[in-house]
Amino acid sequence: MRAGPDPLQACEGRNIFTGGASFTLANRLERIMFAAVWLLLARWTPPPLHTWRAGLLRVFGARIGAGARIYGSAAIWLPRNLDIAEEAVIGPRVRLYAMGRIAVGRRAVISQGAHLCGGTHDTSDPSFKLVTRPVEVGERAWICAEAFVGPGVRVGEGAVLGARGVAMRSLAPWMIHAGNPAREVRARDMARPPR
Repeated sequence: MRAGPDPLQACEGRNIFTGGASFTLANRLERIMFAAVWLLLARWTPPPLHTWRAGLLRVFGARIGAGARIYGSAAIWLPRNLDIAEEAVIGPRVRLYAMGRIAVGRRAVISQGAHLCGGTHDTSDPSFKLVTRPVEVGERAWICAEAFVGPGVRVGEGAVLGARGVAMRSLAPWMIHAGNPAREVRARDMARPPR
């Protein structure tokens, strides 16, 4: 994991109820600049231009593996908090709310409309302080359509989170999970291909 400045470092002592900004000006400008570039140069591009979109994300600090496929309609909060491994797929309309680190493993698939969320609020803090927690999706895992993966969740290698499932706790490897909250349904019967 890359060491770097904490994107929420500026949140210390801030109170969202008094109107103070939660993030530094530099953080906000970075996100605005990325959003403008993504809108102008990526969002409208045809699906086969994955290499182009991966290049744009790298310019903004994302670590993107070879052969990763990222669709233009994906919504990405802060690219420098992204690690997307080789041949992973970030499908249409996926939301990567990368307040904290989001790592997607090799050949993992994040299907259309899924939402990975790397941030939350401290509900016991009177100022409702923002908190980041990393999200990790293991190799060959599949997050199905419109599913939600919450802050701090680790999706194990080969695990499946069914359509519209909600994972607020880590998911066991090579198991299929479904529902809200997600629960184990059965083992994923799939021959594990050689690495």
